[in-house]
Amino acid sequence: MNFTWYIAGRYFKGSKRESGFLSFIKIMAVAGVAVGSAGLLISLMIVHGFKSTINEKIVGFAPHVTINTFMNEPMHRADTLQTFVGEIPGIERLQAVAAGQVMIQAGGEVSGTAIKGVPHEEGDVTNLRDYITRGEYNIGMTESGRPGIIIGSTLAQIIGADVGDRLTVYALDGLPSPLNTPEIRQFTLTGIYQTGITRFDDNFALTDIEPVRRLFDLDERAATALEINVSDIGDIRSVYANVRDETRFPYVTDNIYQRYRNIFAWVDLQEETIPFVIGVMIIVAAFNLIGTVLMMVLERVRDIGILKTIGAKSKTIRRIFLMEGIFVAVSGLLIGIGIALLFYWLQLNYQIIPLPEENYYMDTAPVEPHGLDFVIVAGVTIFLCTLASWLPARIAAKTDPVKVLSFGK
Repeated sequence: MNFTWYIAGRYFKGSKRESGFLSFIKIMAVAGVAVGSAGLLISLMIVHGFKSTINEKIVGFAPHVTINTFMNEPMHRADTLQTFVGEIPGIERLQAVAAGQVMIQAGGEVSGTAIKGVPHEEGDVTNLRDYITRGEYNIGMTESGRPGIIIGSTLAQIIGADVGDRLTVYALDGLPSPLNTPEIRQFTLTGIYQTGITRFDDNFALTDIEPVRRLFDLDERAATALEINVSDIGDIRSVYANVRDETRFPYVTDNIYQRYRNIFAWVDLQEETIPFVIGVMIIVAAFNLIGTVLMMVLERVRDIGILKTIGAKSKTIRRIFLMEGIFVAVSGLLIGIGIALLFYWLQLNYQIIPLPEENYYMDTAPVEPHGLDFVIVAGVTIFLCTLASWLPARIAAKTDPVKVLSFGK
């Protein structure tokens, strides 16, 4: 075994004659590195999980690209536009929808909401069916003779509706008057969904496109928008750019990142700032090693004198204490990684950190470990701890053996 490694390893393990104070500060140094690295890894896992969960919910619930008209006028020949846009590469699904603002009633409770009609044979381009918590995804004709409708859990709670109830929808163009009465349609509530995102759960209803067309007095070829889902999530922006360039005035195109830019910006801000803030813990823990290794040097001044007397060079002494600092760093890092992985397992299986869903869009803290994070955290930790150990190691190397051997006399 290499002499430097052997001596550094013996010093790190300690001995019976080693002072309790030195053992204590060595343990605290290891604990500091462990807590710092574990804190950073756990925060990165939560931030990545948080971002992925939010992105999955928004990208799954809302269409990737939407084509509207200027001033929100109806598309009277939506079928022709749909055929034209469908030729653009990268589009997986495309549908015409009829949508608008309505009042919805169940029993005596009434609330305003947005309603969207899609072809019930094809279903919605989004993954709304994955978020059904009660009932089923059915927007076709039901046994009651009324078309099925799906609403969010918050909206269902506001109007006191449950699966199987009859819902009445009112659509009005302008102010009500004896000459301007609302269009009325009745539906059967077939499903209730919950995404955890309030703006989705309390302000949206989905049903077949035909009754919605009748509500807003649209003919059978008309629509209010075209909704597009792309084949690859990473191509949303490029497909959006192609659609935008191919569909000129009076059509207006937007994508999901523009529509929900506030939520995406908030998530990106979390991902950018939290690692920086928590990373300070590693820096503090690393530079605590300066004091720790200095104490090790002071406790072993006589050993340093003996080593130099028997011919050990200054660079050998420097390497011994540098290696001891690295041993502290590696030990703390391994413990920190172990703590982070244990937390990941506990959170994944037992959800030990719950969250208020109305604020965070989920009821438990999500975790998503990335291998690259472990590599980067390990590399940065070792580098900082090595840097912090360099100064006391140099002091040890410059120690005068004559003075050291007479130390304490």
